Amino acid sequence: MGLSFLKRQQRQGLRAVPDEEVVAFLEPGIEIEGRMNVTAGMVRLNCQFKGEVFSAGTIIVPSQGDIEAEIEALQISIAGKVKGKVRATERLEIKENGILLGDVETPTLVVDPGAYFSGHCDMPTDEIERAAPKEVDSDRERA
Repeated sequence: MGLSFLKRQQRQGLRAVPDEEVVAFLEPGIEIEGRMNVTAGMVRLNCQFKGEVFSAGTIIVPSQGDIEAEIEALQISIAGKVKGKVRATERLEIKENGILLGDVETPTLVVDPGAYFSGHCDMPTDEIERAAPKEVDSDRERA
């Protein structure tokens, strides 16, 4: 299961599959409401979920995933539907046919052709945040 799953995941999920242990598979037919905290590893949410998801690892939302939640994780890959605020501290991918309705905060955003995103996107990086106030000040001085 391990190797074939990871090869399939490279095609359907994150381009570079993290070297993480899979800690949960929540597949179609499961409906969950509440708060999920994951301390490490990869979680596959191919189910209906309402609430909050916080992970120190990776969250994968495959094509049948229907998530209405605030999601915060290291990396997030969406091929299903997500509605809510999403924060990926490293990388967020919206795959072909993936739908994201909500505000996003991530330093790296990848939106594949055929994906749909509606919301506000904030892409903070330390370098840009440090440089931005200086650029604004220098523009004011020139005016």
